[in-house]
Formats: sequence, C-alpha cells, structure tokens
Amino acid sequence: MVGSSTRKWELIWPVFFILILHCVAILLFTRGFLLTRTELSSFSHCSDVLHSPCFPHQSEDLSTSSSSSPSINLSMTDRLEVGDRDGRCWTKPAVDRLVIVLLDALRFDFVAPSTFFDEKMPWMDKLQVLQKLASDERSSARIFKAIADPPTTSLQRLKGLTTGGLPTFIDVGNSFGAPAIVEDNLINQLVRNGKRVHMMGDDTWLQLFPNHFEKSYPFPSFNVKDLDTVDNGCIEHLFPSLYRDDWDVLIAHFLGVDHAGHIFGVESTPMIEKLEQYNVILEKVIKELRNQSGPGGLHENTFLLVMGDHGQTLNGDHGGGAVEEVETSLFAMSLKEPPATVPSEFDTSTCKLDSNGKKTCVSSIQQLDFAVTIAALLGVPFPFGSIGRVNPELYALSAGTWNQPTINATNCINWSNLEEWMQTYVNVLCVNSWQVKRYIDEYSASSVIGFPSEDLLRIAGIYAQAQDKWSDIVNNSFLSGKDIQDKRFDTSLCTLRELIDAYSEFLESVAELARSKWTEFDTKMMGVGLGIFLVSLFIHFVFIMRATKLHQVSFPTIGDSRISLRLIFALSMVAIRACSVLSNSYILAEGKVASFLLVTTGIFNLRYSFMNKKMFMEAVVFLLLISILRFTIEIGLSKNAVGTVLLTGGQVALNIIAEIVPILTLILLGYLLYTTIPGNSCWRILSYLLLTGTLISYMLIALHWTLESDMFGKPLVFEGIGRNFAPQLIYAIGFGLLILLVFAQVFMPQKGSINSGEILVIKTVAMLFVWSSTVIILLGRQGPLVSLGSIIGGWCIIRLHNSDLDQNHSSVGALTTNPLPVVQWYLLAVCLFFSTGHWCAFDGLRYGAAFIGFDEFILVRQAVLLTIDTFGVSHILPIFGLPFLVSLQNSRFQNKQVKRILLVKLLQVFLIYGLITAMTTMFTVICVTIQRRHLMVWGLFAPKYVFDVVGLILTDVLICLASLYYFCQIEDDTPQDTVMKK
Repeated sequence: MVGSSTRKWELIWPVFFILILHCVAILLFTRGFLLTRTELSSFSHCSDVLHSPCFPHQSEDLSTSSSSSPSINLSMTDRLEVGDRDGRCWTKPAVDRLVIVLLDALRFDFVAPSTFFDEKMPWMDKLQVLQKLASDERSSARIFKAIADPPTTSLQRLKGLTTGGLPTFIDVGNSFGAPAIVEDNLINQLVRNGKRVHMMGDDTWLQLFPNHFEKSYPFPSFNVKDLDTVDNGCIEHLFPSLYRDDWDVLIAHFLGVDHAGHIFGVESTPMIEKLEQYNVILEKVIKELRNQSGPGGLHENTFLLVMGDHGQTLNGDHGGGAVEEVETSLFAMSLKEPPATVPSEFDTSTCKLDSNGKKTCVSSIQQLDFAVTIAALLGVPFPFGSIGRVNPELYALSAGTWNQPTINATNCINWSNLEEWMQTYVNVLCVNSWQVKRYIDEYSASSVIGFPSEDLLRIAGIYAQAQDKWSDIVNNSFLSGKDIQDKRFDTSLCTLRELIDAYSEFLESVAELARSKWTEFDTKMMGVGLGIFLVSLFIHFVFIMRATKLHQVSFPTIGDSRISLRLIFALSMVAIRACSVLSNSYILAEGKVASFLLVTTGIFNLRYSFMNKKMFMEAVVFLLLISILRFTIEIGLSKNAVGTVLLTGGQVALNIIAEIVPILTLILLGYLLYTTIPGNSCWRILSYLLLTGTLISYMLIALHWTLESDMFGKPLVFEGIGRNFAPQLIYAIGFGLLILLVFAQVFMPQKGSINSGEILVIKTVAMLFVWSSTVIILLGRQGPLVSLGSIIGGWCIIRLHNSDLDQNHSSVGALTTNPLPVVQWYLLAVCLFFSTGHWCAFDGLRYGAAFIGFDEFILVRQAVLLTIDTFGVSHILPIFGLPFLVSLQNSRFQNKQVKRILLVKLLQVFLIYGLITAMTTMFTVICVTIQRRHLMVWGLFAPKYVFDVVGLILTDVLICLASLYYFCQIEDDTPQDTVMKK
C-alpha cells in the first residue's frame, strides 16, 4: 500500500511543482507591473503660499514671522499667519456650505435631456427637476458631462474625486475592503481648515476616511440585491440635516441606481422606478434649500451638487473604460442670482431644445478637476497631489460676479465686471499651477523612477512661460496695496485670456503626461518574473515528455513518434489562441475568437467523419452547439439569463417558456445523473446518497426560481423559503456531498471486478454533479442550459475522439494521448465563460451572484460565491471532467496493461490542459509587458492580465486537487521500476 502511494506521488508531483513555479513567476511579475504610484506624505497648508509666486507682497511681509515658526500644526494657525480680513487661505471662499448628493453609477443620459441623444430610451428624462432648473434662465444651474478616468470602480472614483489624482489599477483589489486614504485629499483639507463634514449612505466613505466626519451614518454597500436600505438611510438623515446649521459640507451617497443596474440592467422597471424616486427626492431637497436661501437664511450661499462617481453599461456593469462607464453626470446649482454667460473660449457647453422646447446647455468637466475646483470654491488649500485644473464653468457658476453680455474673443476691450472675474480666475489658476508644479517636482525627486527628464523639461518650460506672463502683468500694473488679489490689474482682456491659456496649457500637459506615464514599472522584476515563466513552460513540456516516456516504457511496441496532421492542427489552434491576446481588438473579441477556433476544429472533425463515414451526427451536433454558443456570446446571457433571449415584446407565451425551460432542463439533468452513475458493492450506498442529495438540490433550485418569479403565486407557507433558505440549503448539501466524497476517497478503497476506467467514470460523474447545483443556482436560469450545453459538447468531443481511436485501431499504442480533444475541451471552456455573460474585465463580474441566499456582506463568503459563479463552467467543471477523455476509452478494455497505463494517460491530459492555459497566459504577460505604456493599459490589458493569471493559478490548483482525487484508490499494478524511470 505504501509502495503504491509512493509510485502515484512520483507521477503527480510535477503538477505541484508547476503550481509553485507559476506562483513565483506571477508574484514577481505582478510586483513589477502593478506598482502603484508613489503616495507622498506631504500635505498642503495655508502657509505654503509664502513660497508661491502668486503672492509676492504677502511673501515678503510674512517671511520673517514664518521663519520663526519651524512647524505649523493647526489649520486655523495657518490661516491667522497668512490670511487676511476676508478669512482667505489660498483662495477667497465663494460658497459657505456645500451639499453633495452622489447617485452611484449615474449615467450621463439619466440627467441630460433625451434630445441630446439619437434615440429616446425608456430611462431618459426621468430626472425632470434637474432638467427644468438647467433650462431656467432665472436659476444658477447647469448640467455637466463628467468624464472619469478608468478603472471605474467606486473605490477608485471616490479616491480620484477627493485626491484630484488619477486612479491606480492595483486599487481594484481593494474594492471590497477599502483602505484609508493616507495621501492629502479634499476631505482632509476640509477638516483641517475647520469645515464640519457630515456623511450618510455608502459605507465606503467611512473606510476611506475613518476619522474625518463629524457625523456619519454609514450603511452596507455590497449587497447589490438590496435596492432600498442605503437609499432609505440617506433619506432618513438628509432632510433633517437641511434644517440644521451644524455642518458645512453634507454628503449623501445613494446606491439604488447602481444596485438596480447590477441586478436588473438599465432598461429594467426597477431602474426606472429608482430614477423616478430620485426625482422626487431631489425636488424636495431643492425646495428645502430654496425656502431657506433668502438674505440671512441658512442656505443663502449654499452650493448644490448632484453627481455620479461613474456610469454603467446597459447591463449595469462598470469598472472598465467604455464610454458608458466613464461618462457620468454632474448637476451644479448655486442659490445666488445667476451669473452672466462664461466667455465663449471657456464655454464647453452644447445647447439644444429639451422635450419642453426650452434651451438647455450641457457642459463638460473632467473628474480630475473636481477636488481642486471644490477646494477653490470653499477657500481651502488644494490637495497636495491634485493635478486637476479649476474648471472655469463650475467655478463661475458661483464665483461669477459680472453682469455683462457675452463678448467675442476678438473684442479685446475692458469690461469691468468681466475683467474682475477673469482676474480672480487668473489668480486661482496661478495658485493651481504652482501647486501642480511643486507636486510634480517633489514626486519626481521622491519617486523611484518619476517622470522622464525630457517630459519634465517640457512642462517646466510651459510653466516658465506662463509665469513670465504673470510677472509682466504684476510688474506693469499700478497696484497700491500689498494683496494683489484685492486689486484690479491694469491690463486688457486679451492679456488675461493669454495668461489663462498659458496656465491651462501647463495643467493639461501635466494631466496628459500623468495619464500616459503615471504608473511606475520595475522592469527588472518584471523581467525576472517573465524569465521564470518561460522556464516553467519548458519544464512543463519536459514533464509531458516524461509522461510520454513512461507510457512508452510500459509499452515498448509504441515507438511511432511521427508528427501527425492532428498534432500540427492542435498546436496551430493553441498558437493562434495565444497570439490573439497580443492585440487589443482580439482581446475585446476574445469570446468570438475562441468560438471561431472551436468551430474550425469542428469542421476538421466533420471532414474526418465524412471521410470515414462514421460519427457524422456527432460532428454536426458539435457544430450546431458552437453556433448557439457563438450567439450567446454575442448577446451575453448576463443579467436576465434565459429571459433576455426568449422574452421579446413582453409576450406571455414567451414569458412562460422563459420560466419553464430552465426547470425542464433541470429535470433532464437529473435524469442524466440517474442513468449515468453506476453502482457496485462498494460505491452503491455512496451513489444513492449523491443522487438523492443532488436531486433534492435541483428541486430546491426549481422552488427558488418559482418563488422568485412574478408569474406564480407565493403561498405563505413558502414565502420565507425561496429567497435565502433554499440557496443556503443548496450550498450546505453541495458542501456535505463534497465532504462525503473526500471521506469515501480516504476510507473506501475500490477493489474487485470493476475496472479502473469505470471507477474513474463514477468518481468524475459524482464530482461534477456535486458541484453542479451550486454552479447552476449562481448562474441563474441560464445555468441548466449552459450545463446541458457543456454536457453535449463534452459528449461530442469524447465520441469523436473515440472514433479516431477506433480508426487507428486496436493496438494499445492507439491509446497514446491525442492533444486535439484536449484543445477542444479547453476552447469549449473558454466559450462557456463568455457565453454566460462574463468577460475579462471587472465590469464582467456578476456581483449579484455573490448575494444569492444572503443579504449581509461577509468578504470571504461572498468572494467564494463570486469565484464559483465566474469560473464554475470555465474552470471547475471542465477540469474535474477531464478524466472522461481517458476513462471512457479505457473502460472498454479489461487487460491489465490498460489499467496500468490509465494513470500515465490521465497525467498527460492534465499536463497538456495546464500547458495550453499557461501558454495563453504567457502571451498575456508578454502583451502587458509590451503595452505597459499603452493608453488602454489600465482599461483593457491590465484587467485581462489579472483574469488570466487568476485563471492560471486556479487551473493549477484544481489540477492538483483533481490529481489527488482521481489518482488515489485506483488499482495500480504498474511495476515500481517502470514508474520510477525518468
């Protein structure tokens, strides 16, 4: 017994060694590739303006007093040192109070009038209150299209909004457990400068800013099935706060639209109902603010922002860089009298008539500019790491003081009020540019790599030109006071415009440079990781050759090493699949590429079937199945599963079909299970337990779907079962059956008349059906159809493979592993991944699946469920099903030679499958190495890299577990010296 166990470990140790190699290579490469930018520990202080060229007289007068104080800790001390009678720090405050209503995943077309789009959709024009205010000439309100920088996960967007910096990709990994922001940010500046900040809603704010809010009312944010808890909590605390004067900044973060999108999609009824609810809420908020906006009122100088952190696709997903994801909305409203129109050269608005025939203008703003613009409005120092520009339109909405008609850009004459505003804006841009320049200088000095010297020289030259223009204005002006911000420059509008353009060019250049070269790459560590990965592929190939040698040693008559057409064809499919990831276009169409390659192998099989006049039906069925998978990849069965495909026009008949077909398919799967699991003296009781447990799980799935459906009544006796209890019981049954299999593996050795191939069939079917119930309920109503499709596809591959063995007949040498069916098995798994609505981006994660059966968020539990949903049909089931490629052919033979070779052939199949996955991942690693400076690196290549390396590690782990499961307790009478030979 000990000798047999030792011989089997001699066979399977290579899969564990390969896992270790891959982990080391991926860890080193990832450490070099996904480094975050250096987060500086510096913070902005009011006293920093002593070093700014924008305050020359103030710097001279205060330099002495400043030098006697080596450190300044309190913001109010800063203000007393360099402030003036207006209480100004860096800029003069333009607003007293700020209300931010943040609607998570607020698409741009949720707010902008439908006339701005080619086609009116059901979800448009629901936020009527915002559109009416934006079109009202008597109100100081405007709609902005806010452009976010990918990735568009909520954590990174909140971090970007408050720091004024660009997101870094590695923060995606923290999206389910946000760390506190340690670098300077807008919330920190507000608190340091005496502003009282209250927050309610999404608890991510409290994770990012744990000690900043004077009052906070957080609510759990990760239960995407819950549309109302967070929103109701915001409503509960928002309206009473509008009557209190104990805050300066109020943040209310609603999540209903984001959750409705994740679960139901943008076109759904719950989404429209949420938007209508928000319209009522915003109408009440604006009414309350206006009622208290009179002279001396609580909200006389309050500024309202209604904004999104990112957008969402029609499926409700976000995280990537698609237009729908990066475009969100920002509605800004001042309760003061409306200012005049912004000068045309600063106006980015597009104006059209809305559905009511009123002129509505929509402007554009980069979210990168949000933090610095709000800091300028509130009169606090700009966050130290901010690289945004104070947006002129948003700043002018509250800070504009002129009342003159719009002027032409070529009409360079003095207009007192307009000139006064432009001078104020020039002062703000001067401070803005100085802040960005000092950050870039310190970042380059402190960072390991920083920015290239030629780029630094270029932007330094642009800044120097702008400062020269500023110095000329200061030197040539007739000023009589010390504070140049309180005096008017004796200069023309043309000169002011030139200076604004110069500062804007500098700020835009810095933002462009940061976007292109923000992340630091440790190329040496990346090179080491890449080198180890290449070595691992060579070792992987050597282990396959080793297994082949063991096969030939067992059967000395097998000496035919000719390269067959099938081998060449299989290798070409793997090569094409691997090389396709070098192109961003093919990455975007990865599912289509995989289906194309799979259908190519199907045509190859059809040719052989036609020539040999056998298995023609299997070849045709396989091609039809691939065509269906290609269709599902195109439309994406991600949200409404079967209902999305079958439900058109709301027809009752199709609705019934969409509800009934998955349940009928479940019944068919149960029947297949009943007819597939054979029994024998040792396994009969276990087989019955597995069969009973799986069938009960299937019935619970059907009950869950029935009670979740609107078509059927919900009897009171079952009302509490369908939502959570049934899924939890399904998980428990699946886990219990898995434990039972492990127990049988250890304590039920199989001896007797049944051969090794049949044992492998029993164990494979048992393992697949133990996993099937959990995978199916997480996939939703598409689960049974996808599972049936995978069974049909696997059956066709096995039948066609066995036909080829029969054609090359009879000798045991014909049992040498053919790589083509393994390649087909792999491509089928890839197609199943994309056909179930997944793709290699973070917006391809179906977060709703993690909450099937649960309302509360627990990180480990939800991560496990999300992993099973994402990789269930593409990794877990295919890898545990690989023994079918070996067992169903060997079960036809009874001689001891086939029993002895079974382990070697199974090892070959596992190694070949792992090598195919590793080859594709290797090319992905090469791709991100080449494209690390590409504009789409964080929106496309990095997510692809993360998904592929996670998939590879999961594949290696599953192959190791499958080896332990399948290799043990199989009768092995292979001689010791045969197995030990290398």
